[in-house]
Amino acid sequence: MEKILAFTILGIVTGAVYAIAASGLVLTYATSGIFNIAHGAIGMLMAFAYWELVVNQGWPAWLALILVVAILAPLLGALIERILMRGLRNASVATSLTVTVGLMVGLIGLAQNIWDPQEARALPEFFAPRKFGLGGVNVTWHQAATAFAGLALAIFLYIVLNRTRTGIAMRAVVDDRNLVGMTGARPDRVSMLSWAIGASMASVAGILLAPILQMDVIVLTLLVINSYAAAMVGRLRNLPLTYAGAMALGLIEAYTIGFVDLRGSLIGLRSAIPTIFLFVVLLAMPEARLRAGRLVGAVTPRVPSFRRSLIGGAVLVAAAGVLSSILSQGNLIRAGEGLALAIIMLSLVLLTGYGGQVSLCQISFAGVGAYAMARVGGDGTVFGILAAAALAAFAGALIALPSLRLQGLYLALSTMAFAYFLDQMFFSQEWVFGNLGALPVGRLDLPGVSFDGVRAYFVLLAIAFSLFAMLVLRIRRGQFGRVLAAMRDSPVACATLGLSLTRTKLAVFMIAAAMAGVGGALYGGLKTTAGSTDFIMLQSLPLLLLAVIGGITSVSGALLGGILFALPSLTPNTQIFGLEMAKLQFLWVGIAAVTIGRNPNGVAYIISERVRRLLALTPRGSAGIPAPIDPMEEVTEVAAASG
Repeated sequence: MEKILAFTILGIVTGAVYAIAASGLVLTYATSGIFNIAHGAIGMLMAFAYWELVVNQGWPAWLALILVVAILAPLLGALIERILMRGLRNASVATSLTVTVGLMVGLIGLAQNIWDPQEARALPEFFAPRKFGLGGVNVTWHQAATAFAGLALAIFLYIVLNRTRTGIAMRAVVDDRNLVGMTGARPDRVSMLSWAIGASMASVAGILLAPILQMDVIVLTLLVINSYAAAMVGRLRNLPLTYAGAMALGLIEAYTIGFVDLRGSLIGLRSAIPTIFLFVVLLAMPEARLRAGRLVGAVTPRVPSFRRSLIGGAVLVAAAGVLSSILSQGNLIRAGEGLALAIIMLSLVLLTGYGGQVSLCQISFAGVGAYAMARVGGDGTVFGILAAAALAAFAGALIALPSLRLQGLYLALSTMAFAYFLDQMFFSQEWVFGNLGALPVGRLDLPGVSFDGVRAYFVLLAIAFSLFAMLVLRIRRGQFGRVLAAMRDSPVACATLGLSLTRTKLAVFMIAAAMAGVGGALYGGLKTTAGSTDFIMLQSLPLLLLAVIGGITSVSGALLGGILFALPSLTPNTQIFGLEMAKLQFLWVGIAAVTIGRNPNGVAYIISERVRRLLALTPRGSAGIPAPIDPMEEVTEVAAASG
């Protein structure tokens, strides 16, 4: 009986932390319509700020708590709303989601540059070491304070949102800002206040979690992400249901630890419980609640002809040949990583750019491909590449089948949950990457042609990117590509025309996954190894960001994304204001990503538009540059083709 009580208390405390974090998430979503992926990163950053004041600077805990929770966190939330979110009022869900992912990556980069990740840190519990007895179980005052804080903040938020004029204005702002303004309220201030409160609640969750866990940037960020499942139980608007979902998740986790004997390959199941919970909640949610989020606001560039794409591919391969004779071997490997990741980003161009299906698990498909190459490819046979494509396509079907009814935000969260599940239940297993957590991966070896050398392999990666780019463009020019674009622009119209969206979504998921799998196999060949930490879920976020920054609706955007990835690594000794550029990769990618709120079409589109305007100054150039595709043009073409 004491054991049941002990784990019940543990579950309530864990659930209370989830409830605090999830309530802040619900508050910002209900008042702005933006799902803040960076919510966990805000909590992490504030927990580190609290540690800095209490442990490093010796401040009293109560004073540091007031400064962080009541001043720093609200100020950060208000700044985020004023600088970033206010410009996203009319943006698509995909754009706002990507901006918050960029903010999350940027905050992680900022924390890693301020506090050395290699240094061990610990944060003392509140009221430590005081305890009291409850039914024969010792309960710390920190646990009691956490449970009380979870319940008190949930009640406080419920009263504010439902019983006060300010709270009602907060909820009304997301529906009609102009109408709220006519009632005398100030919509901008109301939005800023909601983000300030949300950031403050994230800081409370981070500070309460930090003493229980380790002071680690990634661990703290990901554990607050667990609260997403609780927020989904409340359908991102119902606080009592959110609190109930948080408690249910906390108790399930605690009882699994206490009463389920997980050994061997099932040991990672405990860490995966929140993501499984999130996945189940998403699938169980009524479909009417899931009709949100498609890739609007982005312009689809004209697809180049076969001749132009062939010339472009030849130029890229020739440039790679020149670079291979100039760069050192170390820099070639870093540049090659950019090319390999650009191939994986090409899969996002097909899936997200053309098909409108947001995915946060492409790096997981790449990991599956690298695993297949290591196990089947041996010294680099073609069979390894084929196995990588086939196994990754199978994994793509696994995620696509249960997620066919999801789109936008919900699809992104379900793919994120799938990626984290693979981290815990597949990549971390000993039978996957062996005892040492890594396997040798052979470089592709064609009959009569050797790519063992780094320079030859770099050229091979350029050839592979060119071929995949031509394949993607070929798909886009064909009937399947037009159906993809039409599905992205108007799923309802496609369904009305009798097109099978289910078959189309399944096919594009499998093709994109196969492409990412081959990219992962080539990436592993470049490094000659593939390990359990090379393809974790968190790496999918910068991948999507770089693809969006480059331009997710064009193959040149994927190439630009790969170049943006490689550039900081090619300048390892360069410093700006005393900070090494190589260590700023997360930070500068995050800063660049938040700018897409102003232009969701990416750098490639901006460059092509500038070139187009320059060439339009001459009669010859103006005739040769086609205008972007009108989205309704695709739907009309598909409708005409379907009769």
